[in-house]
This record gives sequence, structure tokens and C-alpha cells, in this order.
Amino acid sequence: MASDHLDVLIVGAGLSGVGAAHHIQSAFPRRTYAILEAREAMGGTWDLFRYPGVRSDSDMQTLGYRFRPWTQAKALADGPSILQYVKDTAADAGIDRHIRYGHRVTAASWSTEDSLWTVEAEHDGETVRLTARFLYVCTGYYHYDGGYSPAFPGLDRFEGTVIHPQQWPENLDYDDKNVVVIGSGATAVTLVPAMTDRARHVTMLQRSPTYIISRPGVDKLAVRLRRLLGDRRGYAVTRWKNVAVATLLYQLSQRRPGFVRKIIRDATVKLLPAGYDVDKDFRPRYNPWDQRLCLVPDGDLFRAIRRDQASVVTDEIAEFTAAGIRLRSGAELPADIVVTATGLRLLAFGGMRLTVDDREIKLPETMAYKGMMLGGLPNFVFTIGYTNASWTLKADLVSEFAVRLLRHMDVHGHRRCVPVNSGPKITERPLLDFQAGYVQRSVHEFPRSGSRRPWQLGMSYANDALLLRHGRIDDGTLQFG
Repeated sequence: MASDHLDVLIVGAGLSGVGAAHHIQSAFPRRTYAILEAREAMGGTWDLFRYPGVRSDSDMQTLGYRFRPWTQAKALADGPSILQYVKDTAADAGIDRHIRYGHRVTAASWSTEDSLWTVEAEHDGETVRLTARFLYVCTGYYHYDGGYSPAFPGLDRFEGTVIHPQQWPENLDYDDKNVVVIGSGATAVTLVPAMTDRARHVTMLQRSPTYIISRPGVDKLAVRLRRLLGDRRGYAVTRWKNVAVATLLYQLSQRRPGFVRKIIRDATVKLLPAGYDVDKDFRPRYNPWDQRLCLVPDGDLFRAIRRDQASVVTDEIAEFTAAGIRLRSGAELPADIVVTATGLRLLAFGGMRLTVDDREIKLPETMAYKGMMLGGLPNFVFTIGYTNASWTLKADLVSEFAVRLLRHMDVHGHRRCVPVNSGPKITERPLLDFQAGYVQRSVHEFPRSGSRRPWQLGMSYANDALLLRHGRIDDGTLQFG
């Protein structure tokens, strides 16, 4: 077993992990740290997904780091550009020299006697053991080994190709092929217009509709602000402008869902061909923001429908046939290639086993403190982003709080801190209060949230910015020793 000791150990070298390393390194240049990455490349989501058209579903002024302006014109950027942004951030700060690839963390155990985490990782078929004063988990919340695919009746009879976007084959030939994309989320609405350049026809087959909003691919105001104020100041102003607009839309959706539904429907009607049955294919059963809204740059999905390069079918699958899919309505969809954009499988903390003083921690029995620490787990921070805004908005705030926490411990000579729920009884709630299918399938395996602060997972960036940047560290819930 190899051995090593670090001040801070970060798990995951994706968007969150690289950002966390930047904050830790900038605040504590003399502290030792490392990033353990299970895969052989950095970038997380933006290196894993390789399907056509892969891009952000949030604007880059908020998906980008607070400390590093996004300077490209595209507001909804393509995956390779985002990956390069992460790589450039790591290279410019020397973070890439601290990443240990091919290290899949399997277990982490805390010793109160030593005030130390011992972390085990599999590397080249061997177990590597490291110790760290502070453990910072940035693994995201989904399973990197594979996505979710339902058991479709008759799938074994299908003579074409079936692909999940999470395992997209290199150099897939879809020239002049009939392609059916099963799903209606962000991946599906990205794939459909992106494949129309070569496919004969692309059909988005959905069981029920999703709210889809068109927005400009280039934020012209952001471009002008950068010219007037410079990259850093222009980026900051645009970031807060986009936060304000997104917050307003979310709050309106919660308080006046009928009004927001009408606005979205009216905009959709204008983007579709005259006489299109909008309510059949673009009227969801749920209210806006009960699930995440899908953004399409410059209405590319609607443009593909107008050109008859793509179509949307709202129906359920009865069975697969040799040549395609038979629907509940009796209709048949011919298909050479079927893409199952049917969602993710969630996985908390990369599947690592956690113990405290030899006591195994069962995540559903824990409660999340400020959506970033766990009750009963000392010197432990994790990142889970917003479901109603960009992931990185929350990731940056978590990193800033972690830095403040470590500084507080330094000043007062503390070696450990742990959230303890010793107040009035708090009602438990799901950590992710979100109706998307991929969340509902697995949220019971995650830690819980509470009915009031500081045990709630906040979904307001403005509120969290005040709480995590300026709120008291020694708040009576965090206990130090």
C-alpha cells in the first residue's frame, strides 16, 4: 500500500474539483493538497459526454467560475469549449500537477483520536491509502459508469443500433439514417437538432412534454459590457444580471405558474409551424420549474422542426420491432438508430463508504448542513449544485465557505469541526426536492435535508451568497475541538 499525507484531499477533478482546488490553493499556498480522479482525464461531465452537440444547459456567465471570466461570445457553450475552460483554469494555476488520475476512492474513515481522515483508493489494481486533515468531495451526484435505461419490451428484436448518450461510440455513422431519440430532457433537445445535419430524419419520442425555452446563443449585452468594463467587471455584471433574471423566473413560476406557463406557450407557438398542435407536444403536465427548464440556443430545435428535419412524437412505447418502435397508439416509428436519452443514475459521493471511529455512516440517516456538510462527519465538505440555476454558482460558494471555515479553525487552534443537530426537532425532507425522474428514482439513497436553517439545501443564490460568504462560522451548530 502506498502512503501519503495531505492537508486537504479533494475527490473529483471536474468543474467543481478544479474550482475547489483554486480556492484552497489561493487561500493557503503553503498547504498540501491533491485531487483524486477516478478517470484518466480531468473535466468530469465535460470530458465524459461526447454525443453530438453536447453543450451547457446554463449560461456560461453563471456556469463559469466567479474568479475566471468566461470571455467567449457563446452564452450556451459547447462541451469541448467548456472542457478547455476547465483545463486552462487548472493549467494556469498549476492545479493539474496536483491531480492523481486513475484513483477511484472506495472508502474514507475518520479517527477522532487523530483528527484525521484515512482514504482508500483503487489504482492500477492496488489499494492506495492516504491521510488528510480535511476531505472535500466534488464527485457530482450521478453514476459515471452508465446512465439509466428502462427495460423496453422487445428490445432484443431490434436490428438497429441502440446507444445511451453517456456511452457514445466514437465515429458513429448516422448518415442518411432514421434516428429516434427517446427522452425530452436537456440531452434529448440537444441531440435532436445536432444530428439533423447528417441524419435522414430525427424524431424525439417523449412520454410527456418538457418546458423548452429559446434563448440567444450569444449574449450581446455581455459582449458590450466586456468591451465597456473589461473582462472581469463585465463578466461580474452579466453574472448578477443573469442570476437576477433566473431568480425572477423561478419565483414567478412558484407563485404564478399559470402566468409563466402562458408566456412559455406563446413563445413556443411563434417558433413552430402554423397550425402545429402545441398542446400535444409542448404542454407539460407539471408547472414550470417543478422540473428543470430546457434551454435551446437560437431556437435550434424549433428551427429543425420547421425545416422538417426533425419531429416530436408524444406517445408511449408498446414494444420494439425489428425495424423500429411500435407505439401505444398503434403507430410505428422506423429507426436505424435509437438513442436512449432516458436520464442518469444518481450516486452519492462516488459510491465511497464512509465511517467515523469505525462506525459505518448510512447516508439516508444523516442530514446536510447548509447543503455542504453532513451532521456527525467532521472535517468533511461536499458540493451539490443548484437544480434551478447553474451548478458552479453553488460550487464557488461552497469553496468560499470552506476557506472561511479553515481560516476560522486556524485562528482558534481547532483541529476539527462537525455539524451537530442539537436544537429543536427538525422535520426531514429529501435533499433534492425536485420532481425529475432521475432524482425521484434515487434520492432516498442520499442524505436528508431539514425543515429549517441551517439544515436546508438553499436554492437561492442571493440568499446563499449572504449566508455562506458573510454568515457566522461559529453559529452554534458547528462544534469545534
